[in-house]
Amino acid sequence: MSNRDSCGIEVSAKELLVKVRRQDEGEGERWFANTPPGHQEIVRFLRRAGRVVRVCMESTGLYGLDLALALSGQEGIELMVANPRAARHFAYALMKRSKNEPIDVGVLEEFAARMPFQAWARPSSSALALHALARRLRELVEMQTAEKNRQHAAGLSQAIPAVVRRDLARSLRAQARAIPRLTRQARQIIAQDAQLHEQYELLDSVPGIAETSAVQLLGELCVLPPDLAARQWVAHTGLDPREYFSGSSVRKKPRISKAGNKHLRHALYMPALVAVRHDPHLRGFYQHLRAAGKLKMQALVAVMRKLLHAFHAMFRTHQRYDGSKLFQLPSAPAQEVNSVPVA
Repeated sequence: MSNRDSCGIEVSAKELLVKVRRQDEGEGERWFANTPPGHQEIVRFLRRAGRVVRVCMESTGLYGLDLALALSGQEGIELMVANPRAARHFAYALMKRSKNEPIDVGVLEEFAARMPFQAWARPSSSALALHALARRLRELVEMQTAEKNRQHAAGLSQAIPAVVRRDLARSLRAQARAIPRLTRQARQIIAQDAQLHEQYELLDSVPGIAETSAVQLLGELCVLPPDLAARQWVAHTGLDPREYFSGSSVRKKPRISKAGNKHLRHALYMPALVAVRHDPHLRGFYQHLRAAGKLKMQALVAVMRKLLHAFHAMFRTHQRYDGSKLFQLPSAPAQEVNSVPVA
């Protein structure tokens, strides 16, 4: 009999539902508080002399991060953090039509028992801090854009009272102060960590990537497991192609899966857009795809994938960006791009 048990953990803001299948005792469920003392209780509940428990939880953002950090590295506990979409499709395969916490935690326990195990790699404290700052900076930039649009609309209408316009201006001033302050703190974290500093400098060597984009990209890339291949980076970002055809009659156009990190996908968009204007190699690659009949957005997504492959190679080899390794230009210079898609 195997000495490995399986466990699923359903995460919510205040509580954690844990379901364990013990090979020698059957199944058991317990609720715990989503607090540091509650996390330590879970560790004691899971650990058992001479046995290993394989734990699966979903990647649900900050609500589960502290629990993952508490479980990671504990003797007798193997932790896997599953993509929520993978867990959902697994539930469909189990014919689970309803959704509630007891059903969800049972699905995660089955996922831990049946699916190939991929251990969660614990990021460094510097990487976690940079990741949080990069996410917050993106939120502030999006909030600033929305507030500017509201301010513009309010300025065109006499029906909007002055107090609303003053509040919008105050909100924009606060965001304008917060964005450079958090950017400076992100740069300090990068400067104090040798690996992050090197990776930031490598990203900065890519045409089209300046400080803002480099912080956003590095904040997402630095928390990825170090042993992932370039194709796994692409899949994690949701830029891998998804085909849909059956027999000879059902055939849809391939699309990207989007089954991954939308924040990294968004962070890649502007660098790719600028690169096809200013980097001759990526511009040539973009033109090559357009000449082959690809739509503008399809060609731009392919450039985003190229950049992701380039980042992976640069981090692995510790070499600065070299566009000739991505696309060899023909002997005759390619014609300038007149237009590329705009968000």
